Amino acid sequence: MSATSTEKTVNQDQQIQQELRQVSDGVRARNPWLRHQNTIGMGIFLISIAGIIANAWLYMAGIMPAWAVILLTAFWASLLHELEHDLIHWMYFKKQPLLHHLMMLGVYLARPTTINPWIRRGMHFRHHKISGTETDIEERGITLGERWGLRRFFMVGDNMLAFYLRSKKYLSEPRRLYREGKIDRRDIKNLRLISAFGFNPLGVIVYGIWHLFVLYYLVTGIAWLFGATVPWPGFVEANMGWMTTAVVVLIAPNVLRTYCLHFISSNMHYYGDVEPGKISEQCQVLNVWWLLPVQAFCCNFGSTHAIHHFVVRDPFYVRQMAAKESHEVLRKYGIRFNDLGTFRRANRLHERPARAGTA
Repeated sequence: MSATSTEKTVNQDQQIQQELRQVSDGVRARNPWLRHQNTIGMGIFLISIAGIIANAWLYMAGIMPAWAVILLTAFWASLLHELEHDLIHWMYFKKQPLLHHLMMLGVYLARPTTINPWIRRGMHFRHHKISGTETDIEERGITLGERWGLRRFFMVGDNMLAFYLRSKKYLSEPRRLYREGKIDRRDIKNLRLISAFGFNPLGVIVYGIWHLFVLYYLVTGIAWLFGATVPWPGFVEANMGWMTTAVVVLIAPNVLRTYCLHFISSNMHYYGDVEPGKISEQCQVLNVWWLLPVQAFCCNFGSTHAIHHFVVRDPFYVRQMAAKESHEVLRKYGIRFNDLGTFRRANRLHERPARAGTA
């Protein structure tokens, strides 16, 4: 790319950033209560945690059905995920580390299917620097760049399954990237840290319970259809009661939330042919109407995350309040909206060139 083209790209991105900041500054000026960012964050945290606990109690008391618990808890967990993202960017209690890290711990324990947030912080900062490239580990981990099919469908909502099905690639790829000079020794150490402790021990335990639960009821259901029974070991039968409760009140809601978030995120980001450092090529606005049920469990992520790529400073609720005006800015500069061809192109920004000799 020529120096002139690079300068033009930087200038356009900076202009978009400036105008988006003006939009959010206007939102803050019209709503002085937004100054109390720490208090707002803690309030959302406490209400969400209380909602999850109340749902669990109502289920165990036989008052709330399982389906309602799963849906409502998934919603509360989606708020906690956005809080975690803001915390990763040090938006709450930056000068009060004890409260900051207590909130980090709380959002982690309430969402045990996620990667350790302290480890994710480094991955996420890297994502902002090299979004859409081969070394964007955070987004590639949730299937960015994979071709759509049953394999990707199942990997989107299950972090452990996504790792198992690509373990060979995960083991060999870092060495290749290092040989090609795309990552350095520090990156290799970080990848080893992610592999060893990203989901261990909490995520491994929780996913173990989830997979056993799914296997138990799937096999039992198939056997029932054929008029048979399954001779499960006694320890499995003895523990299915508390495991079922854990799945309903915490695990299944987070699996639902994870699927919705990863489905939106992995399809709104571009991969493979983006210009490095060009923010306007990193993602689109994905807010088509039929995705509203999915957006409900990831805080309208598809509609607002592109704004975050340009302006990192704003918490998720400010981005939502500024979304309408921010979208006008993004449209003016040609940011894509609802580019559904990304599903066919495996997240590439452009169509792949036709092979030689083909029509």
